[in-house]
Amino acid sequence: MDDKERKLLKTLAKQYKNIAAASTEIINLQSILNLPKGTEHFLTDIHGEYEQFNHVLKNGSGSIRRKIDEEFGNTISTRDKKSLATLIYYPEAKVEIAQHEEEYIEDWYKISLHRLVQMIKRVSSKYTRSKVRKALPQDFAYVIEELITEKEEVQDKEAYYNEIIHTIIRIGRAPQFIIALSHLIQRLVIDHLHIVGDIYDRGPGPHIIMDTLCAYHSVDVQWGNHDMVWMGAAAGHLACIANVVRMAARYGNLATIEDGYGINLLPLATFAMETYADTNCDVFAIRFNTDYNTKDLSLDTKMHKAMAIIQFKLEGQLIMRHPEFDMENRMLLDKIDYEKGTVRVDGKDYPMKDLDFPTVNREKPYELTEEESKVMLRLQQAFMKCEKLQRHVRFLYAKGGLYKIYNGNLLYHGCMPMNEDGSFAAVEVYGKKYSGKALYDILEYYARRGYYAKEASERALGQDMIWYIWAGKGSPVFGKAKMATFEAYFVDEPSAHKERKNSYYQLLEKEETVNRILEEFGLNTKEGHIINGHVPVEQIHGESPIKCGGKLLIIDGGFSKAYQKKTGIAGYTLVCNSRGMRLVAHEPFESMEAAVKNESDIFSDSVEVETFPRRKLVADTDIGRELKESIYYLEELLEAYRDGTIMEE
Repeated sequence: MDDKERKLLKTLAKQYKNIAAASTEIINLQSILNLPKGTEHFLTDIHGEYEQFNHVLKNGSGSIRRKIDEEFGNTISTRDKKSLATLIYYPEAKVEIAQHEEEYIEDWYKISLHRLVQMIKRVSSKYTRSKVRKALPQDFAYVIEELITEKEEVQDKEAYYNEIIHTIIRIGRAPQFIIALSHLIQRLVIDHLHIVGDIYDRGPGPHIIMDTLCAYHSVDVQWGNHDMVWMGAAAGHLACIANVVRMAARYGNLATIEDGYGINLLPLATFAMETYADTNCDVFAIRFNTDYNTKDLSLDTKMHKAMAIIQFKLEGQLIMRHPEFDMENRMLLDKIDYEKGTVRVDGKDYPMKDLDFPTVNREKPYELTEEESKVMLRLQQAFMKCEKLQRHVRFLYAKGGLYKIYNGNLLYHGCMPMNEDGSFAAVEVYGKKYSGKALYDILEYYARRGYYAKEASERALGQDMIWYIWAGKGSPVFGKAKMATFEAYFVDEPSAHKERKNSYYQLLEKEETVNRILEEFGLNTKEGHIINGHVPVEQIHGESPIKCGGKLLIIDGGFSKAYQKKTGIAGYTLVCNSRGMRLVAHEPFESMEAAVKNESDIFSDSVEVETFPRRKLVADTDIGRELKESIYYLEELLEAYRDGTIMEE
């Protein structure tokens, strides 16, 4: 035994002070290794659609309904199964309806409680009693444990359990108990949640989604490009703030910034109302949904245009600061010919739909006016001082990264930047070129420095890199040659809008491509999968999310309403349990009220991606590897106690 190992064992001995304690822990850990692995749930590209996200989270992409079918089989009707599922998803609403509509409410309580207890027994069966105990709601922990634990010493078990349930109803605690049991089932059905990017933008409730994730029991996040731009905005980066505000205006979601985060947009509104009062804003029409208050339409359109022009100026300044970004083709304000009414894009002149820019100095088109500078300074202070936004962004840094290796699978948003020949593309990052995993690592390093670095110059470099990760052509999470925002506003010609995807997307069906990526991250090419977000899968045109025979899964199908006409569905999600992987396609979600009233679910179709040759156990997971290491050192400690190297207490 070397000094390092002796020191480690002495530290371990402080926790396990004798042979009995160490032996008990070894037995405990060894038994955990032989339990079935927990269920993983994968969601991506949520884009602020909090109601649909909330429902999919509650139903575990159909996991709860499958557990109901397993538990009750043909012993209860399909209607009763739907009713039980809805109760588990929305217990507060369902209990309230029952209290008004059920003639014999005590009978309803009794039936519901019995069925929920049965469900708790089923969904808790793959966990240790200790883990279940930690998940129990504090107010009802003792009673729930009594109901779900077998009592060998009780002769008439049915009478025992019935009396507990009868007492719960008699003392008026049934509604609260039903709600607690339902939330516990939701908690136990999914062991771990993966969010594969793009929580923000387009939909109205990213702040609500972030609050939910912050409270979730076990979660990780792979940053998407839309998350990155919000992270940059929270850090105070002006170009990122301009992008965030412009997109919120474009999709009629300024309320997310104002009401959701409490960020004051009055300085921008005042500036836009005065400066753009007599300006044509037709090309800046708002893409609003049914919740949008149209009384704000005229002002929001002016704010939209004002912020777009500020964004193009700030991005031009940034690109001039960093010629190594190789993004000069995104500087278009200086390519406008006002006499001809055209703009030169990639060497070709296109007619402009709008030339009414009251704040653009034709000699110095990328210079902010004094008023624009004041607006951006006020916004910068508001974003940086917003406690709620800062809490959410710190959560993204703490639980997130540009990629995640989990249980032998690789998770990322976007793509691995590649050349046409399938080799990894080299991207210059501040004077040095990186490719493959090294590119992800260096970009993540700078993204973290952009928020946390104490040195102002280092923080500034990091923030500029956050913006590059959002929109740069070498960014893994963007994955396109350009972001054609300017062209989308001002040029009619569709060819100018084309955002050419990275070669990665043409190579997805090639096994050597997927294997090369898995190997780059040190993963097993025979068992590993790539789980990928970012690009909506157009099921309506026959596109499949399953690539390369199931080795790569693109699980974005359009949670965002803005994409659903294009995709034909409302998103894909993935469930991986101990028996295999299942891809679930979702129908558009109407509302929580409709789901409760109609007892409707939204998963429409599911496909078994892979059935494991044998049931996967905790021993086969990352946690299992950690437990095996703990067992190894505990056995070493046991030996040290027995041979007297370390003394028992």
